[in-house]
Amino acid sequence: MRCGTIYRRDPLVKNADWGFNMIDRIQWLGHGGFAILDALRVYINPRRIARPAHPADIVLISHHDYALCSTVDIDKLRGEQTHLIVSESAQRDLPDGIVLRPWQSISIGRACIKAVPAERGVGFVISMNYYDIYYAGDTGMISEMSKIRADVALLPLGETFTAQQAAELIARMRPRYVIPYNGRGGAAPLDALALARMSIESTQVVFPSPAIR
Repeated sequence: MRCGTIYRRDPLVKNADWGFNMIDRIQWLGHGGFAILDALRVYINPRRIARPAHPADIVLISHHDYALCSTVDIDKLRGEQTHLIVSESAQRDLPDGIVLRPWQSISIGRACIKAVPAERGVGFVISMNYYDIYYAGDTGMISEMSKIRADVALLPLGETFTAQQAAELIARMRPRYVIPYNGRGGAAPLDALALARMSIESTQVVFPSPAIR
């Protein structure tokens, strides 16, 4: 097995590959938070963010943990047309959210949101513009992950989900890109480098930069 590569975002790099275009629309918000700013503005587990110029189209909350479910930050993103989609565990803090249980899905505009199993709460598969983006959530390695296929995988990397386990999942899932993160902070550089060394050649490990706040 040949190793994958570390890909760093660089505004001077030109690349016609479709994956570059999609990966460049994904912003890491710190901790377990991400924004996908494409045809729809999708935010996942926002925390400690600035109020954006435009409200979110979709906000996804995977678990009720304080690091993932910040009602203050969710309020910064909400507008009249914002769809709030939450796990069953997060409903206690967000009673007006639409609850998705594992393997349930909902279509909103040109996006389809599917909840998938995770150890704590749920993960999500966000399908938009012909790309499937897998957000694993607050979880370790679980058997249900073998059923998931994605073009981009956002995977937690740390004590409960090691680089070795992530590499095994990548070999089965075969995503074009992987962004490692940690719900309590950024994935350690050495963990990301270890993952890149163990990953298959067709997968690029993206070392995320925090979004400008």
